[in-house]
This record gives sequence, C-alpha cells and structure tokens, in this order.
Amino acid sequence: MTARWVEAPRKIPILNVLGQTEPSECPGYAEFQLGGKQLRLYPIFEEPGSKELFYIFRDETSGKETYGAGRFLYSDLPKDGKVVLDFNKAYNPPCSFTPYATCPLPPPENRMTVRIEAGEKKYGH
Repeated sequence: MTARWVEAPRKIPILNVLGQTEPSECPGYAEFQLGGKQLRLYPIFEEPGSKELFYIFRDETSGKETYGAGRFLYSDLPKDGKVVLDFNKAYNPPCSFTPYATCPLPPPENRMTVRIEAGEKKYGH
C-alpha cells in the first residue's frame, strides 16, 4: 500500500516490555486509508543514519490472530512524498518467541482500530 508521507520530525517515547522508556527519533508519519478509516503510522529510526523506517504497531488482530503486544514492519525511506507499507512483511518481535528478549512496544499513536490481516501470525506455545 502506498501511503502519503508527512515530514514532521520529533521524538516519541518508546516503552519496552521491561517498563523502560526511550525517546526515539520519528521523522514524520505515513498516512493512508484502510477499512474506511484515515490512519497514521509513526516510524522511528532504529539508529542515527538509518536507511529505512521502523514501525512498531498494534491492530485489531493483536492478541487474537497475531502477537498480543504488536508487530514490526520496515519500509524504505520516503520518496516523492510517498512511502510503501507492505504489511505482508509485518513480523512478530523476538519477545513473542522467548521471555529473554527485550522488545519495544507500539506507541499510542500506532495502535490502529482496524484489522491488518497480512503478515506473520501468532504461534501457539
């Protein structure tokens, strides 16, 4: 899906499963329509100089068909005011497989009220 890119740099707090919060660089947001709703996803840069955007999101499938805490997705950097979000590439964070991983949780801005039925599903333990 091609989303409109809005440049709006800021820091957003990213909470992890241990309860620690780290301010992360967010260069803007991807805006798109899905299920009749106008949505936004706010990516972060995992490290300075990153060549891709990192999205931590939660949707209406979280905790049911997909991992409860949310999923991860990468995209290329925006080009010509657009960014491609391929939800088929959404995947479970490492903490879905082991209690020894420390994973970031989706910020409130990335908790979507639609179902993203693409990407990796939940595993039975």
